[in-house]
Parts: sequence; structure tokens; C-alpha cells
Amino acid sequence: MLKQFSLLKTRRVLETLRVLIVIILTSCAPSPIPQQPLNFSAPNDTTGFARAIEPRQFKFPEDHGAHFEYQTEWWYYTGNLQTDKGEHIGYQLTFFRRGLTTGRPTRESAFAANQVYFAHFAITDVSGDKHSFAERFSRGAAGLAGATGSPYSVWLEDWRVESLNADGSNVRLKAKNGDVEIDLTLKSAKPIVAHGDRGLSPKSEEAGNASYYLSYTRMITDGSVTLRGQTLKVKGESWFDHEFSTSALGKNGIGWDWFSLQLSDGRELMLFQIRTKDGGIETVSGGTLVEKDGSVKRLTASDVKIEVLEKWTSRQTKGEYPSKWRISIPQSQITLDVAPYIKSQEMRLSFVYWEGAVKMSGTSNGASVTGNGYIEMTGYAGSMQGVF
Repeated sequence: MLKQFSLLKTRRVLETLRVLIVIILTSCAPSPIPQQPLNFSAPNDTTGFARAIEPRQFKFPEDHGAHFEYQTEWWYYTGNLQTDKGEHIGYQLTFFRRGLTTGRPTRESAFAANQVYFAHFAITDVSGDKHSFAERFSRGAAGLAGATGSPYSVWLEDWRVESLNADGSNVRLKAKNGDVEIDLTLKSAKPIVAHGDRGLSPKSEEAGNASYYLSYTRMITDGSVTLRGQTLKVKGESWFDHEFSTSALGKNGIGWDWFSLQLSDGRELMLFQIRTKDGGIETVSGGTLVEKDGSVKRLTASDVKIEVLEKWTSRQTKGEYPSKWRISIPQSQITLDVAPYIKSQEMRLSFVYWEGAVKMSGTSNGASVTGNGYIEMTGYAGSMQGVF
């Protein structure tokens, strides 16, 4: 979600948030899930918020929590799971924080809030050829929503992430929407990764137009998924992203493609490309290669070639998305063909984007590999210019 700042506010998204703020800040009850796409047109006021200018020293578990000096933040969990019968299930659970003003509320009240939280929950049921998704909004007050670092926890009502150990690398995820539910335990198999320049991940050449970006790139996962009237035991692997910033796409950016790929030989890839109005990509695009032993290599745009082999058009939004890719990283001896488990994994929420489970095959270090992952694509069904 880029997972790169994976996100999200078009000007039309910002006006929607403004309307929701009125609802959230004037109600003591959790706000309802919007039934129609939201519509924002307000300019993005970043007055008083810090910007990501240079690398910083991270401290855990504290840096897993909220950074209120920055305007935007998200915590992103995605994963590919298998049932005992070999059925494939993908999931996404994402929490977003948006600061209305910098810092914490100054009013002494349990209901005082200057933070809006929203969350997305999605399940890809491959056997049922179905992608379900939901969205919630609330305010960061009265225990309705929030994020802490020590101990690490992120929540919006009963959608929650709770740390099971001191450093936040072992967590429990719980979320339910109607008859779809997850209850998963995740344990990181590798140390946390700081992308870009020691965690500083640029979004354009403009100074300060960047995020701080951290990931657990392979989390061993087990638990249960409830769907189709059944509670199914599952095992698999997950990926965690955490980003915070006061950032936006550059003036020529229209959207991005983000890849989190877990190869069967123990390597992982995070790749992103920010697309521009002239059909090119931002020069700051690139990614990270994580080796089996956890060592990390930064990849530049010139290191990576991403070819689109097929496309798919959404019947609902008419957005035309890539639906098959060939990824080549010659210096790392990687060539992969990547395709979605099902093509219809579009998230039609307050803003429209595609986020879904993918599979791959190819070669890595001269040997055959397979793998799973997640891809996020924005700006194909409406402009993402002005995204935060």
C-alpha cells in the first residue's frame, strides 16, 4: 500500500476526509462505514508537520507506534495462506492515521481528538473466486482507535494488532466483517528492514518528499480464517509495512505500483515504481532485495525492469490495470513472471486502488523458484495526484 506513501489522498480523497472529520469529531459512537466512494477537494495543509529529510535512528518497539509530528502514517499487513485442504487465501489488514494538527490534542477530554484513523480489511478467497473488502473510520479518542509503540498495538474498534513479545516482531491480528473473519499469529523470520537510505524512502526528487519506511518481509503465520460459513485452519507467510511522513506524490506523479514478493529460495523483494504523466517513472523508484540471511541491498530504478504482459479492466470502475508482469533484476540473477491469483482484487472504498494476492515463478541465482506476494496499484481508476 506503495505501500508507499501504501497511499492515499487525492484531492477528492481529502474532501471526503473533511466530511468524515465532522462526523467523527461530533459523535461519541464509532462512525459508520461509508457506503459510497468519498469525494474530497480540499487542499492538503501540512503546516506545522515535520518532513522526512534525512535518515533517522529507529528504536523498537517505540517506533512501531504513532509518530504524531508527521501527518500521515500506516501499518500494513498482507499475506498468503493455505488451508489444510490446500485452498489458497490472501488477506490484507491496514490501519491508516491522518493528523489534522501536529502533536497530541491540547484539550483535556477523553473525547478530544486531532487524529482520524481508518482501516481496510480484505480477503481473497481463491477457491471461491471472490474478493471481499471493507472500510472503517474512527477518531483517535475514547479508545475507539489508536496506535502505541510500547507495547506495540494498533486498533480501530475490534480490528486489532497486538504485540506478543517485547520488540513487536511477534503479533496477533484480529478482524471481522460480517461472516468473514481472521485470527492470525505472525512471527518474523528476519530482522526488520529499513528501506531506501537507512529508512528514508524518497517519493520524488524534491527534498522532504519522502517517508520513513520499515518492513518485516517474512512473517511465519498460522491461525484461522472464517469464510463460506466455515472456520478454516491456515498457515502461510505475511509481510508487514510501516510508513510515516508528511509527503505526497511529486507534481508529475499519477500513481504507483508496489510489489512485496517472497521467493521460495528465502529471498524477498520490495519494488515500487511511481508513474508519471508522460508515461515514465520517477527516478527515485526502485526497491530492496533481502537475502536469505537477512542482509539487505538497495535497488535503484536502473537495476529493475518491470514489463507488463497482460491487462485487466474493472467492470465497476473501468480502470485498466496490469494483470501479469515480468520482473528482471540482472545483477541479482532474478527473473520472475508474476500474476494475480484472481484478477478482480480492486478495492472500491473511499479511494479506489487494486491490492491483491499474487503468485510467481522464474529463476533466482540460476535455480528455479516459485513464490507468493502482494501487489498494490493506484492511479488507474482516478488520479492519485496529491496523495499523502
